[in-house]
Amino acid sequence: MTDTSADLVILGGGSGGYAAAFRAAELGLSVTLIEKDKLGGTCLHRGCIPTKALLHAAEVADETREAEAVGVKAVFEGIDIAGVNKYKDGIVARLYKGLQGLAKAHKVNLVEGSGTFVGGTTVEVDGTRYTGKNVILATGSYSRTLPGLELGGRIIASEQALSLDYVPKKVVVLGGGVIGVEFASVWASFGVDVTIVEALPRLVPNEDEFASKQLERAFRRRKIAFKTGVKFTGAKQDDNGVSVSLESGETIEADLLLVAVGRGPNSAGHGYEEAGVEIERGFVLTDERLRTNLPNVYAVGDIVRGLQLAHRGFQQGIFVAEEIAGQNPRVIDESGIPRVTYSHPEVASVGLTESQAKDKYGSDVTTFTYDLGGNGKSQILKTSGGVKLVKAPDGPVVGVHMVGDRVGELIGEAQLIYSWEAFPEDVAPLIHAHPTQTEALGEAFLALAGKPLHVHS
Repeated sequence: MTDTSADLVILGGGSGGYAAAFRAAELGLSVTLIEKDKLGGTCLHRGCIPTKALLHAAEVADETREAEAVGVKAVFEGIDIAGVNKYKDGIVARLYKGLQGLAKAHKVNLVEGSGTFVGGTTVEVDGTRYTGKNVILATGSYSRTLPGLELGGRIIASEQALSLDYVPKKVVVLGGGVIGVEFASVWASFGVDVTIVEALPRLVPNEDEFASKQLERAFRRRKIAFKTGVKFTGAKQDDNGVSVSLESGETIEADLLLVAVGRGPNSAGHGYEEAGVEIERGFVLTDERLRTNLPNVYAVGDIVRGLQLAHRGFQQGIFVAEEIAGQNPRVIDESGIPRVTYSHPEVASVGLTESQAKDKYGSDVTTFTYDLGGNGKSQILKTSGGVKLVKAPDGPVVGVHMVGDRVGELIGEAQLIYSWEAFPEDVAPLIHAHPTQTEALGEAFLALAGKPLHVHS
């Protein structure tokens, strides 16, 4: 059995794994990166990037339909799904090629194959053992389903939804979280009759209630049906469609059922438990510095409990690489990780919801909501929504929540405000270019600082 060694062995080449590999290489460490599929993982090939490509195609479809409202003559003839997929796949291919080039430039030893963590700091791939001074576990996540609900045929997960070669007429989306509302948004723009089923009381239930209400209002206008607070009880399929049953006794007929009930940690089948790694409900347990219970063994990304976001895993990968290199990086603040749902309209947030802030600070939390109706650029874009700020008593702003088209592009400033523990008085004097949607942030902070301008009392 061949044995190879390196300063760092990484199992998993998704966002967390490759970020750790590249940063460690920059810091002078030798790196072996093991990936059974393609470098870039779920985010690049079956998640973030292809989904957002579909969402952009959906945006173009909507803008074409609505062109006459801005004086442009255009005719919407329909969706060429083959063309959409060619566009989507081309973007993925270009980014994948670039990532491969970066791996080569960083002199990362990329090993293709399914790896098993065999204990100590060793990973085995097809009979070859790769031993590092340190190991990072970064095997990502998989699409969950519900007990008794088997994926297959007309019952699909997001991976299959991304590769459809036709536009269905009617779809039921099981789950009103990020994945569910994004696909619902795409399909509605493509002319599909969509119904979302969510067991919790509101869509995007992890967001502030303000954001949920704004999104629900927008979806009603778009004629996207949703049933919240209703549990799914079963589904039957045949050659003609799928029949979805709800606890209320209602049955919904559709062409497809998209199961979008979240993602589970991909920790099984890699030897973790057998090697003594502590796991709870599938998640690898780590401390705040992402160390597992085993010496010199770390974990990053979706297998670590918390937000399952590519940029979280990416930053965790950088953090661990720097930790291993002795740079003592600052611990990542989980609440400071920006969150964006790329539906139409978008939902973007960072920090605490109003409810979370009240749990932490008491009832004296202050909030202010600025309506995008007063923002010139938002009116040009014909989007509605708002910006909500959550402020701690006699303290900084601890939460920023935004709804509206393109507000995901504002989350960078919102993250800086949260991370710097800024008071309204710190942000109010900053100049925001006109006309931009960033002015909505500026106006909200002016109002919270006691200097409201474009705000109706």
